[in-house]
Amino acid sequence: MAKLQTAPLRAAPGMPWTTADPFLFCVHHRDAYPAGDAAMGVPAAARRGRNIGQDFAGKDGFSMYHGEHVPGFPAHPHRGFETITIVRRGFIDHSDSLGATARIGPGDVQWMTAGSGIVHCEMFPLVHQDQANPVELFQIWLNLPAKSKLVAPYFTMLWSEQIPRRVVASANGSTEVLVYAGQFNDATGAAPPPESFAANPDAHVTVLTMTMTAGAELQLPAAALTSVNRTLYIFAGKQLRINGEAVASETMVALPTGACTISNGDAPAELLLLGGRAIGEPVAAYGPFVMNTRQEIQQAVHDYQRTQFGGWPWPNDSPVHPRTQGRFALHPGGRRDEP
Repeated sequence: MAKLQTAPLRAAPGMPWTTADPFLFCVHHRDAYPAGDAAMGVPAAARRGRNIGQDFAGKDGFSMYHGEHVPGFPAHPHRGFETITIVRRGFIDHSDSLGATARIGPGDVQWMTAGSGIVHCEMFPLVHQDQANPVELFQIWLNLPAKSKLVAPYFTMLWSEQIPRRVVASANGSTEVLVYAGQFNDATGAAPPPESFAANPDAHVTVLTMTMTAGAELQLPAAALTSVNRTLYIFAGKQLRINGEAVASETMVALPTGACTISNGDAPAELLLLGGRAIGEPVAAYGPFVMNTRQEIQQAVHDYQRTQFGGWPWPNDSPVHPRTQGRFALHPGGRRDEP
C-alpha cells in the first residue's frame, strides 16, 4: 500500500489550510473573545495594540479580522464560487446585498452561492457581557465550474437541527459524524443551494466533521470515483493511524480513494473531511473573485465597481442584531425562518 501523502495543517496559527479541487480555501477560526461591551464589541482596553481593520495576529487569543469594534468581516464582495460557513461556537450575524440577514449559532451552516456577484458581511457579536464569548467556525470555499460562474446568487440556511448525525461505535470507543454535505453510510446531508456544484450528484461533494473518543476506530467507505479528491484535516488529537500508518495531529492527509480505516490514539480527536470530484478547470483568483481567466477577473472588478452587485441595503457595513435576538434567517423576499 502506498504511503499516505501528508503535510502540516498550516504554516502559522490562523492561516488557511491547503485544499484540493473542487475546494479553494478552508480556514478554521478559533477565537477566545472576552466579555462584550454594551455594543457587543470588544472593550476598548482589549483593542489596544491591534492593527484595527486588518487584525489577524491572534493577540491574547483572538483576532478582530477586519472589524473595528465588533470582530468579523464587514461588507465585502464575492463572485464565481460558494462559501460554506460551519459555526461550532458563538454567533455570526450575516447580512447581504440580496436583502437576506440572519443570526447563525452553534451547529448551523450558512451556504451561499456567490455566482454572478454578492456582497455580504459576517460579524461576530459578543452577546455576553458577563462571560467570555468564544467563537469557532470553518469557512470553506467551494469552486463553481465555468458554466455556473455567473448563476444568480443564492442564500441558504441549514440549521443545526437539520444536520444528520451518526454515532459509530467500535470496540474501544465511538465516533460522532456530522454530515454537512454528501453522504456517510445511511446519512445524507441537507440539500445545498440549487445551483451549487454540490447539487450535481456526479460531483460527490462531501463535507463531514468527526469527533472521536480515545481508542475509537472508524471505517470510511471508498470514494465513488477515482477523480474524487478527499482531504482529511486532523485539527485536534494526539496520534491517529490511517490504514495502519501513524499520523500526528495538526496534519492534513490526502486520502486514497479506496476504503480507509481511521484509528484514534489515547486522546479525543477532531477531524474535518472535504471531498469532491475535481472540476479540472483553470483557476484565476483575485481576492474575493474566482474565475477561469484573468480577463474574467478584470470584468468582475469592473462589474463590482459599476454595480456594487446590487448595492448595500443596510445602514452600515457591519450591522449586528440586538443582543437578545435568537437564531433566525430572513431570506430575500421576506420569508422568515427559525430553527
